[in-house]
Parts: sequence; structure tokens; C-alpha cells
Amino acid sequence: MNELDLEETPRRLWPRLLPLAVALIIGGFLFAGLSLRPKEIPSVLIGKAVPEFNLPALPKRPKGLQSADLKGQVSLVNVFASWCVSCRVEHPLFMKLKARDLVPVHGLNYKDDGPAAMSWLARHGDPYDRVGQDLKGRVGIDWGVYGVPETFLINAEGRIVCKHIGPVMERDLEEKLLPAVKALRQGGVAKC
Repeated sequence: MNELDLEETPRRLWPRLLPLAVALIIGGFLFAGLSLRPKEIPSVLIGKAVPEFNLPALPKRPKGLQSADLKGQVSLVNVFASWCVSCRVEHPLFMKLKARDLVPVHGLNYKDDGPAAMSWLARHGDPYDRVGQDLKGRVGIDWGVYGVPETFLINAEGRIVCKHIGPVMERDLEEKLLPAVKALRQGGVAKC
């Protein structure tokens, strides 16, 4: 091997190693992403008062939803829509909550047509004490809604205690939300 061959070897090797280096970097990012929990995206609103809002009721419903309605008792606010497939997954749990009368659940109907929402509630059941119609999604933005469904736990002072992203499953309800509701009602600190 002469001196020219030694200089040429790295130049010939680099194009072959570049794809491997890129693949290792991308693989590292993907591996790091496995440890992320998208349902645990922190909300800047935790511990703060619910945003000021006043939403009209759905058609043929007597009560809309406003920020003043979320003071005086521990409650849940569920962001839902008739077009939301995941909302159908969690809806039976909210119907059970209503039947058990454990905690009031209020609905925030997000970017949805009022008659479509009413038809959806008639078909699947209506677990909500109050429902506000957020046609343009402005209130959802103020609440920091990423997508539908999302559920917020509100304390008696009208402050957001926790935010659940995605459909509420039985485990979420029994291990996270209901213990937090109980702790708040007993004057304790909720851990969500």
C-alpha cells in the first residue's frame, strides 16, 4: 500500500458509513421516544383557575356551561364531539359515573354541530350536568386542548387540578380520577 492508498481509504469508506451513522442517530431518537408518555403532557393550567368563558347550551338543552358553574364543588369537564371516535370508547364510563352519582361531569362540545351533538347524546346517553357548545374551538384553545377527548378535574375553588389526554379508561378512572376526587372532597391534595 502506498501513501496515496491510505489517503483514499477514508474517502471511499465515508460514503458507506454515512447511512449507518444516520440510521444510528435516528434509532437513538426513536429509542428515546419510547420512554415518553404522550398522555402525561404537562399543562400550564394545572393549579390555575379555569379560563373565563361562557358557552351557550346545545339545542334543546336548558343549561350551557360557563366558568362560574365550575366553582363550589369538585367536578369533571369532558371535552367531546360527535365526530370523535375515541369519545365513544370513554362514554360508557361517564354514563356509569352519572348512574353512581360520584362526581358531576360537564361537557364541552368541541367544534361540533349542535344537532349532531344532540343526536350523538340521544344515541349514546347523556351523562352531562351541563354542556357548553364551543363551535369555533376558542374555549378549547384557552383550556389548552390538544385534541378530543380530554378530561379535566376541577376543584371546588374552580382550579384545574389535572388533565387527562385521550379517552378515560376504567383504570384511569379507578386509579387516578376517582381517588383524586375523593382526596379533594376530604380537603386533601389530589395526585393525578
